[in-house]
Amino acid sequence: MTAPATTDTEHDDVVAAPDEGGRAPARRYGLAALAVMVVVGLLLGYAGGLLTPRLVRPGDSSVEAGFARDMTTHHAQAVEMSLIAYRSATLPEVRQIAVDIATGQQGEIGAMQTWLREWGLSPTGSKPPMSWMSDGATVKDGLMPGMATPQQMASLRDAKGIEVDRQFLKLMYDHHLGGIHMIDAALGETDHAEVVRVAQTMKNTQQTELNNLRQLQAQAKG
Repeated sequence: MTAPATTDTEHDDVVAAPDEGGRAPARRYGLAALAVMVVVGLLLGYAGGLLTPRLVRPGDSSVEAGFARDMTTHHAQAVEMSLIAYRSATLPEVRQIAVDIATGQQGEIGAMQTWLREWGLSPTGSKPPMSWMSDGATVKDGLMPGMATPQQMASLRDAKGIEVDRQFLKLMYDHHLGGIHMIDAALGETDHAEVVRVAQTMKNTQQTELNNLRQLQAQAKG
């Protein structure tokens, strides 16, 4: 906002004499007008600092918040399965991919939980899981796409020898397919730069791991 200049000498306006080149410098604003401009500028800056972050932060029912919460749960099961495989699998390559998945997805969990804290949101939301997906995806028996059932998890924990490798590879393959479905849904509905960046990285990683899991399944059959 620009306050009009005043020519009233009572308001301490000064008109400077022309310089040596014959050019007169611009008239200064009076002290009162300048003080008003400074105060208004400070107030606008203060208000902007308070309001702008809230305007751009995803809300409790947003796609971004729903994705962060649900993918955290989804990743947590992948980490659990991977730790089982790391401890009990027979093939070194299976144990290695289990380590890669566990460490990678645990790091992504940390990133998503940081988002929620920065957005001032709870780790758990007020809406049911998957309600942020516009394609009508539903939770089946309390499980999101690709997640293993409690019975499948119990079987993996009890498995011995090469059966650990086989069950883990099958469960994780399905798990990644479901995860990619969720990631694609988020990418199709958000323009939040950080969410897009991390989600795309997740997708690229899981697509590569799907190929590796498929190759290892063939090896574990032998």
